[in-house]
Amino acid sequence: MLPGLLGSPQAMTTSRAADASRSRLAFALAAVAALPALWDRLTDPSISHALEAALFGLAIVGAAFLLSWAAEVAQLDISAGLALALLALIAVLPEYAVDFVFAWKGGQAVAAYGPLCPSGEPGLASPCSLALANMTGANRLLIGLGWSSVVFIAWYRSRRGRSIERGDVPDEPQKRFGIRLSRPHGVEVAFLAAATLYSLTLPLKHSITPWDAIVLVGIFVLYMVRLSKAPPEVPHLVGPARWVGGFRPRPRRAMVGLIFLWSALVILLCAEPFAHALVETGHDYGISEFFLVQWLAPLASEAPEFIVAGLFAWRLQTNAALGALVSSKVNQWTLLVGSLPLVFMISSHSFHGLPIEGTQRLELLLTASQSLFAVAVIANLRMSIGEAWWIFSLFWAQFLISAFAGVRLHDEVLAITSCIYLVMGIWLIATHWGEARALLRDGFRTPYAEMVEDVP
Repeated sequence: MLPGLLGSPQAMTTSRAADASRSRLAFALAAVAALPALWDRLTDPSISHALEAALFGLAIVGAAFLLSWAAEVAQLDISAGLALALLALIAVLPEYAVDFVFAWKGGQAVAAYGPLCPSGEPGLASPCSLALANMTGANRLLIGLGWSSVVFIAWYRSRRGRSIERGDVPDEPQKRFGIRLSRPHGVEVAFLAAATLYSLTLPLKHSITPWDAIVLVGIFVLYMVRLSKAPPEVPHLVGPARWVGGFRPRPRRAMVGLIFLWSALVILLCAEPFAHALVETGHDYGISEFFLVQWLAPLASEAPEFIVAGLFAWRLQTNAALGALVSSKVNQWTLLVGSLPLVFMISSHSFHGLPIEGTQRLELLLTASQSLFAVAVIANLRMSIGEAWWIFSLFWAQFLISAFAGVRLHDEVLAITSCIYLVMGIWLIATHWGEARALLRDGFRTPYAEMVEDVP
């Protein structure tokens, strides 16, 4: 009786109603998460900087969730090429907003105090350094925490006897477990490789120049042109996105438009005070502003992306989970990095590039080196559980050693970890050069129709 009851139309209807109820609750919580921050912004009460950072961070997280759901639903109503461009921008909009605040402040500092980009206040870090810290932290978190977590979650689920989605490897021993990207995802990996190779030149410079911006934004534009040739796909909506997507066309479009407007307003009003509160919190409690800006701010702005990818991995839709994070890495390593010097130029009323100061040179080197290693690992469009452990372990080893070694050994730890990433990445590419060449050929030249034919 029980199996029949669970599979009955009544049970299915009850399950759908429960899913819709949970989706509405999640949507409402994300929407109202901004209210305390907006109250703080409008009334300016006397509360601690730490509490302010928490309120504004919560608002940005809520807005990021709303944006991710609206962007998924928007794919139902706009052309494939426009959907791709819109999704690429929206997915990382909260991260862009926070980083642009620091780049803008850096430009203002240069205009006011000179080309060394001082903070203008004793004891506070340079906003130019904080802009780079936020960018490098976001990029390293995406790979070190995001990519590896997708493999770990899928591995855990596969151990429970669930069937793996097409393209994965359920019959291999657990120690050799891995997940695969479909062949069309070679486009993202190939353009990430191009951006990574160029990014390795940045630590050799004194600033990220307008020329760097042209090259990196140009890579992003070419990437979007390439993606626009992909055949349209019906989006796989889950959670609140599925609930909103079930509306009739006119109410659905109106809802998506309202979500975009509300989320953009929240981010616009909260990004600057969130950045300011983080810096002041570090100053108040003797915590490094670099630490808070480099790790806490990206975690807040990218939390929805990590959670959505984790949910896909939990459902063993690993191609969608890892593919989304690889695409986000391309966006951040091209458009975000390329946009920072443009924002800095506008704010400083000059053609100077965004200064690269002291430790940030090594932070850039480490971020580019990690990206090279990650590209080398995934050049065969597969990531094994062992490779995920390498990515995860190297990320956390550097993070923890740097945290406990103190300022004295911080630069040495960054340099050594960068060398490890570079040596391992170059070795992997050299030993699997045939697969790397095939990936680049697919990414830049092979028609999508030919690649799609190979997808099961």
